[in-house]
Amino acid sequence: MRLLLIGCTGFIGQELLPTLLEEGHELFVISRKNINNLKINISLDKFKFLKIDLSKKQNWINDNLINILKDSDGIINLIGEPIAEKKWTNTQKEKIENSRINTTRFLMETLKKYRINPKVIISSSAIGFYGTSLNKEFNENSISGDDFLANLCKKWEEAATKKPFFSRLVIFRIGIVLEADGGALGKMLPVFKIGLGGPIGDGKQWMSWIHRSDLCGLIIKALVDKQFSGVINAVAPEPVLMKDFSKTLGRCINRPDLLPVPGKILKLLLGDGARLVLEGQKVSSIKLKEKIYKFKYPLLEQAIYASTKN
Repeated sequence: MRLLLIGCTGFIGQELLPTLLEEGHELFVISRKNINNLKINISLDKFKFLKIDLSKKQNWINDNLINILKDSDGIINLIGEPIAEKKWTNTQKEKIENSRINTTRFLMETLKKYRINPKVIISSSAIGFYGTSLNKEFNENSISGDDFLANLCKKWEEAATKKPFFSRLVIFRIGIVLEADGGALGKMLPVFKIGLGGPIGDGKQWMSWIHRSDLCGLIIKALVDKQFSGVINAVAPEPVLMKDFSKTLGRCINRPDLLPVPGKILKLLLGDGARLVLEGQKVSSIKLKEKIYKFKYPLLEQAIYASTKN
């Protein structure tokens, strides 16, 4: 397939792009970063590239971009300012919202304006849609929460549903993505390796996770498998408590997990965003339990061993 990739040049894209190329897809990648700043370990002549900031409406008035859209069989939209890396100031919240909602809205408006109907559109969301909870369990049928991230996800998904009539839409609500070179695991590994690791907060919060290879597998299967439609929770079958995640990580790399990270420190660093980490949510997927996808790493220990074996 000829695929347009938006926001696929970061942590997930490091694996997604080379895997798509191995599958024989033709890629056109759009990013607001310069091509030489992309964190992708593949030759730059393997795909086509356009540097443009799609969160700004005026940048959609671009003949080159329109021609790319017209020539695309499918679109993968994973764009978004990182959520848990900076304190949630009003300015940062605005960046988080605009990068997701505006880009997705402008994409759908442009497709409709030029009567472009890609076969499939894959759009990302997050399990933050459900809000945080220490005891509830959520699936695709659960109602949304009412905090900042939940409201963001609602607006983000609503923008995606304005897609062209004949295009199949898949919205992945993505959990905590695990791999050693980034994300939550990438931040925790160095601390654990020097023997200073431990759970975050009291360790009683749920972590609904997925290995990056399985997330890429889901995206690739969704491109061609029409069973994938609507909202799907992109999470592994077995969510875990933070304290169990910490124990498993320590065991896999033969290090202790004795030094918890106090919640107060995280609140100082992330502000309101600390709730996402300190309270978490237990999320499962009804749709994936219907065996439309076989997980490569269904268990946390498998996922961590695979990520840390090198």
